Amino acid sequence: MARVTIDWEKNENVEWQDYKPKKSTKEKRRLLITTDNFLPRWDGISRFLAEIIPRLKEEYDITIIAPNNGPIEIEGVEVIQVPLSNYTHGDYTAAKFAYKEIKHFVRHTDIIFNQSLAPIGACAVIAAKRLNRPIVNFIHNVDWELVPKALSQPIFRGPLIALTKLIVKFLYNRCTLLILPSENIAEHFTWQGVRTPKRIAHLGVDVKKFSPRKQDRKALGIPENAFVMGYHGRISHEKNLFTLLRAFKRVEIKNKRLLIVGDGVEKIKERLGSVPGVIVTGATDNVVPYLRVMDLYVQPSLTETTSLAVLEAMACGLPVVSSKVGFIKYYIIENENGLFFENTSAYDLMVKLQRLYDRPEKRAALGKAARATILESFRWSSTAQAIKDALDSV
Repeated sequence: MARVTIDWEKNENVEWQDYKPKKSTKEKRRLLITTDNFLPRWDGISRFLAEIIPRLKEEYDITIIAPNNGPIEIEGVEVIQVPLSNYTHGDYTAAKFAYKEIKHFVRHTDIIFNQSLAPIGACAVIAAKRLNRPIVNFIHNVDWELVPKALSQPIFRGPLIALTKLIVKFLYNRCTLLILPSENIAEHFTWQGVRTPKRIAHLGVDVKKFSPRKQDRKALGIPENAFVMGYHGRISHEKNLFTLLRAFKRVEIKNKRLLIVGDGVEKIKERLGSVPGVIVTGATDNVVPYLRVMDLYVQPSLTETTSLAVLEAMACGLPVVSSKVGFIKYYIIENENGLFFENTSAYDLMVKLQRLYDRPEKRAALGKAARATILESFRWSSTAQAIKDALDSV
């Protein structure tokens, strides 16, 4: 494995200029994965790539271009790290624009597999179009929903939605193929004028790792007799955590705890942590122990596609109360393997939480059905095969 840090500002470490990739063979083609989210920073895209890359490298010679979030090595994979910019939002810092350097790597590859439309991804799309290289884009977010709702000032959301939609349509319509995590999300993009051919690859879960086992609560500083409601993921405005906080404060449960596993916007973290009974863990690369101490899981987000976090919670046998967004409204069936609440109503969420607390047998039934849903329909092996088929098609 080789790791190259692009540092054109100091005119040092310019190994990218001398980059000479392996020649493609009939057995393996050269695959360039471009992403603005990557390890060692853990988020949904990082977890997705951590599962998919080992399954792709059997058939492709892989090079990754990602932000320089810290040292990272992957056996058999070359990682190219782009310096970070001065723009930070919560725990996310964007990479600098490096079009010339990214174009160099695009020129020396067979296929580009892109994950985002921030600086690295946008440069990759434009370079691939200009160099006539096939580029396949996996869509993890509905960008014109995510970007405006991530802001704390609603006054700018209207113009930002329109601007984001124009940029996103411009870039996605220059891709060769789009892979989406569900049929309804694909239809949504088509309705919005994204004409690029599309394929579906549902996300998966490692069901051996994410499983319903008992966990020692004391090791995590949680009383054994506490009733624990939980969430894991980014702490940001679009995740709607203040609605969850208001519902938690109003629910009538003795010795209750709200466990927030993740990192993000400092002001949101401070407000959450100031409420008695709320535990904010910070970033972690292993959420499993925290999921196993929860009694139920809440997904309050204003926008999602599939929500890998919800799939992981369901795989752990947790009853889920979720907002009705994205693909979630298709794989969660009300009162069978989960519950929905109106994501603008803390009262509605409080009622659902109270109902599950008062009915432990209902929690158990929902949790059992939730894991059965994952076992039946959400496996990484199926995701990887769908992605391989899509890459091979171009």
